[in-house]
Amino acid sequence: MDNVDNMNDVNDVGELEERFEKTIKAGEVLRQVREEVRPRIKPGVKLLEVAEFVENRIRELGAEPAFPVNISINADAAHFTPKKNDERAFKEGDLVKIDIGAHIDGFIADTAFTIDLGDHEELVKAAEDALKRAIEVVEPGIETSVIGAAIEEAIKEFDFRPIVNLTGHGFLPYVAHAPPTIYNFKTDRGVKVEEGMIFAIEPFATNGAGKVAERGEVEIYSVVAAKPTRMKMARELLKEVEKYKTLPFAKRWLTKAPEVILSKLVREGILRSYPVLTEINRGLVSQAEHTIIVESNRARIVT
Repeated sequence: MDNVDNMNDVNDVGELEERFEKTIKAGEVLRQVREEVRPRIKPGVKLLEVAEFVENRIRELGAEPAFPVNISINADAAHFTPKKNDERAFKEGDLVKIDIGAHIDGFIADTAFTIDLGDHEELVKAAEDALKRAIEVVEPGIETSVIGAAIEEAIKEFDFRPIVNLTGHGFLPYVAHAPPTIYNFKTDRGVKVEEGMIFAIEPFATNGAGKVAERGEVEIYSVVAAKPTRMKMARELLKEVEKYKTLPFAKRWLTKAPEVILSKLVREGILRSYPVLTEINRGLVSQAEHTIIVESNRARIVT
């Protein structure tokens, strides 16, 4: 297991202070947006309306989206975001996961919650309780395996399963997923938690098999390599997404997004695509997430 913490590239005290300050500010933005969007998630409301509200509100409050808002419903667990002119709407009975990130100058905070439009109260509570108990065990000196054990135990007490191939994660400037990896189950070994670390704990609970797999729909991409490309339209697209650096962006954010160009850039290793991740047995999935800063004797919740 990769024993690399997410503080290795930040050595100067001033840089650390900037990182904490801007991460905390991004978290404050997310707290406000999270509470404002909750009442908007109801049957008949279009997913695109909610996505645009979240992303625009993040900008209005002085941050930028760290990735397109993920609105994953029922068996979908991650990477769903509406397309341009999307007409899909929430329905009675839906189990809705909202995963939102904000950054200030590349310093990221990330949070997620589940809205139950049906009768899935216990599944929602399983993820929320797992998150609460995981945060309670965080302190300098423990290994991340202890966090994973707390998550797994809490979810299984509700007779559900953690999703084992989705994880919590650390952050780097303009990188939303970096070490340490926080597994949602007990592992034999983990990374040692140190004071000053910033990471997201992100339990997923399901009544399915406990794994996700990719399905065909893709609306999210990121730049992974700056390589030359001959096609003018491809160069124009890459110029437009320069401002996102290595952070994910939505196809609907682009002026033009021809599928043939996006696919070509993915094949050439210039872009990465993020297919929607779905529970392999079509089980329902709930999610809860907070970003934390590890302090001397506890975890400080940023979001």
